[in-house]
Amino acid sequence: MLADLAVRVAEKRYPGAAQPAIAELAFELPARQFCCIVGPSGCGKTSLLNILAGLDRAARAEVRFGDGSTPAAAPIGYMFQTPRLLPWRTVRDNVRVVLDAQAVAAGRAEQLLDEMGLGTCLDAYPGQLSGGMQRRVALARAFAIEPRLLLLDEPFVSLDHPVAEHLRDMLLELWQRHPTTVLFVTHDLREAIQLADRILFLSRAPSQVILDVAVDLPRPRRAEDAACEDFRRALLARHRDLLAGVAEEGAEGVRCLGDGAMPKPFLMEHPAC
Repeated sequence: MLADLAVRVAEKRYPGAAQPAIAELAFELPARQFCCIVGPSGCGKTSLLNILAGLDRAARAEVRFGDGSTPAAAPIGYMFQTPRLLPWRTVRDNVRVVLDAQAVAAGRAEQLLDEMGLGTCLDAYPGQLSGGMQRRVALARAFAIEPRLLLLDEPFVSLDHPVAEHLRDMLLELWQRHPTTVLFVTHDLREAIQLADRILFLSRAPSQVILDVAVDLPRPRRAEDAACEDFRRALLARHRDLLAGVAEEGAEGVRCLGDGAMPKPFLMEHPAC
């Protein structure tokens, strides 16, 4: 598939740090791909999303869409680790706040909230909602602008398993109804295998892409499915320290991107479903 987004971060360094948080990290994404990013704590996953969202302009980085435009000229949806709802605004107005007058008039906020099962909560305030319901409002807000790129930073990390599982289902349903390119950061490899078309594994800081894996299992999936669990075990058997940010040098499928080369998808051998 043709790339619709090309990312290269030459360096992201925090003031006073002995080494960069990110250095020579590069990858491409085709349009409408669901890609998960997995890496150890402190490796720069959130920093990378902030660069892509245009929130961090101090990094030496280049981010381009296939038509040559930059994120500054494109609608970017961003869902954070916490909902970040405005407590003085209603559910409806927390989604409307990102919309223009035309979308408001068309009832886009109400439509998405109804899709999220929140049609009866439009006039409620965030403090009246459960944590899972607040995440649903945040997810509706992220989709409301019809983003060309949707960034999600461990959005379900603090939720109970049944609630998180329900939200993963809702996210995939929304993505299938409103297709967009997705970058989803997670520390949970099972979650990544359940959700992703592709997983990018990052090294310890200074962060680079050390492994690029295509998840070619049919949907729908559950993390506890035998095929998903076999996929995970085979991957970690081949790269035992992968979740610590280390992939064996020279192992099949590993590409160090220090030379700036773009990765090619790594097709893993795994038992058939």
